[in-house]
Amino acid sequence: MELRARLIGEGAPAAVLRAEGDRQAHDLLARELTAARPADALLSEEGADDTSRLDAERVWIVDPLDGTREYSEPGRTDWAVHVALVVAERPVAGAVALPALGLTLSTADPPRLPEARPGPPRLVVSRSRPPEQADVVAAALGAEVTPLGSAGAKAMAVVRGESDLYVHAGGQYEWDSCAPAAVAAAAGYAVSRLDGSDLRYNQPDPYLPDLVICRPELAGAVLAALAVA
Repeated sequence: MELRARLIGEGAPAAVLRAEGDRQAHDLLARELTAARPADALLSEEGADDTSRLDAERVWIVDPLDGTREYSEPGRTDWAVHVALVVAERPVAGAVALPALGLTLSTADPPRLPEARPGPPRLVVSRSRPPEQADVVAAALGAEVTPLGSAGAKAMAVVRGESDLYVHAGGQYEWDSCAPAAVAAAAGYAVSRLDGSDLRYNQPDPYLPDLVICRPELAGAVLAALAVA
């Protein structure tokens, strides 16, 4: 937040904000995680992929700045920082920070699943790349659709009760969904791939293109709609 304010105040181009935000967040997280857990492996969007992680018992999966576009736009709050710990291909702990809102949501003290609200379900989708599958789900459920920035911001909009479901297809990697999936699952939400299968992490290829996070009572209808999409 301090870096963002300073660079915006200096009139730095958006590309500089994005590059410096990514770099400095990665450097900080890599340094702190390595110091605190030197025996663990690390997979970060902004770091070189050390394939020795595939043989590690514990792997931290990090997105130092999720939503660099939104980070570079003054006033936007829909960007995040993701940190998750994976053991045996499953996230066992995770945290998603929303620095512009002064919030961090984590598996240590997950939010409580709120009561369902009356009216049509609220579907949050990518601001820049809304998938066709989301349109199918929206039509099937009669959902209200809201575009939002980063994956972490969208997932946490569901966890915080501002939306009821998030559907994504195409263009994500393990670091985009690992921490959000961990926090959402800990809060009682249904979390899966589009076909209903489990999300599996620390794979040789970190490309993990699809994700569903929704209230548990909506999961059957969402997956049924996706099955015929």
